Amino acid sequence: MPKKLFIWLLLLPAGLLAQAPQSFRPVTPEAAGFSSARLARLDSFLADGVRRGLFPHVVTFVARGGGVVHHKAFGYRRLEGKAPLRTDDIFRVASQSKVITCLALMILHEEGRFGLDDPVSRYLPAFKKPQVLESHDTLRGTYQVRPARSEITIRQLLTHTAGIPYEHPLQGRPEFRVPFFNSLERETLASAMPRLAARPLTADPGTAFVYGLNTDVVGYLVEVLSGQPLDAFLRDRIFTPLGMKDTHFYLPPADAGRLVELYTKPGPGGALAVHPNESYRRFPVAGARTYFSGGAGLVSTAGDYARFAQMLLNGGSFNGRQVVAPKTVALMTANQGGDLRVWDRGDHIGFGLEMTTPGGSYGDLNSTGAYGWSGMYCTEFTVDPEKDLVLLVFTNVQPYAHYYELLRKFRILVYGALQ
Repeated sequence: MPKKLFIWLLLLPAGLLAQAPQSFRPVTPEAAGFSSARLARLDSFLADGVRRGLFPHVVTFVARGGGVVHHKAFGYRRLEGKAPLRTDDIFRVASQSKVITCLALMILHEEGRFGLDDPVSRYLPAFKKPQVLESHDTLRGTYQVRPARSEITIRQLLTHTAGIPYEHPLQGRPEFRVPFFNSLERETLASAMPRLAARPLTADPGTAFVYGLNTDVVGYLVEVLSGQPLDAFLRDRIFTPLGMKDTHFYLPPADAGRLVELYTKPGPGGALAVHPNESYRRFPVAGARTYFSGGAGLVSTAGDYARFAQMLLNGGSFNGRQVVAPKTVALMTANQGGDLRVWDRGDHIGFGLEMTTPGGSYGDLNSTGAYGWSGMYCTEFTVDPEKDLVLLVFTNVQPYAHYYELLRKFRILVYGALQ
């Protein structure tokens, strides 16, 4: 080994020498290449936010090279009674479910069950011959459609380029009504899919980034291709191997008390209030508990989800278990959307992921190639391969006037603490 390289390796923080860590361990900030003094800014920011009523609760998780430098809880599980938040409390992670469901489908891709550019209708015939909505008259209850220019492919489902939105102009019609994110009713993916497939698309497949119920269709594909309910497949093939014991669609009764309360703060000047939507608040612990929304239905802890994030960073393995091949992770974290971008952010689209892209507007201090996603209840994770970082910040407020301020300032403060 050249002398200069040997000296450089000796000077690296010990945590950065380990390759693909298979467990997390607490380390001092300096051992992982952070400044303790600068990282303390994060504590001040979060404690002050709770004090000022900007958010009711926040859990963080920051690890570099498997060394955990910041895993703390701020605020209260419930503001009423001031029940202190714990780091192992459970949050609704909403759209952070998407990359987990996409990974589940990619496990089946590794087994040769389908091709990424196969038409979805090959496996789900209800999606054959899709139509595109051209116009509609809400008052008269009429609408016009035309045949789509092409069939929907599985790759398009994985990248939100299939033309399937969340908020559909015709969603109020009984023949098109499907669960929006979750349901307290006795719905299943199998019962909802014919109505979702009957909805006209809002764009031709492959022509636009249309964020929506694509990943619920991905979840149903997992069920059809594997012969297992989605919750069982995720448990057997992802959660149990990774040791994610607190990640579920519906919580066991013994853990229901660990679910944080959901609040709303729609305007900067308004006070936090308990969310009025009973389904959003109660779906993990109430109702029929039968709808496994692959796009938005999971609950988790920051520590549990960090295991999933570290598995991605490791190239598919963690906890001594290889969940997927490194090539599959590379495929999921590559640009799969061509010239299309995530909304107006300018970032590339992966499978259930947004990649920090030169010229993008959301990454701030992220390294190019960092990836992650957030959830509607204000949770976010980031994986940065260049810096060997896993970052998570969880609260549960929706809608939230300070959504971007919390998530982006969290990342800025963490990156700003790197030495």
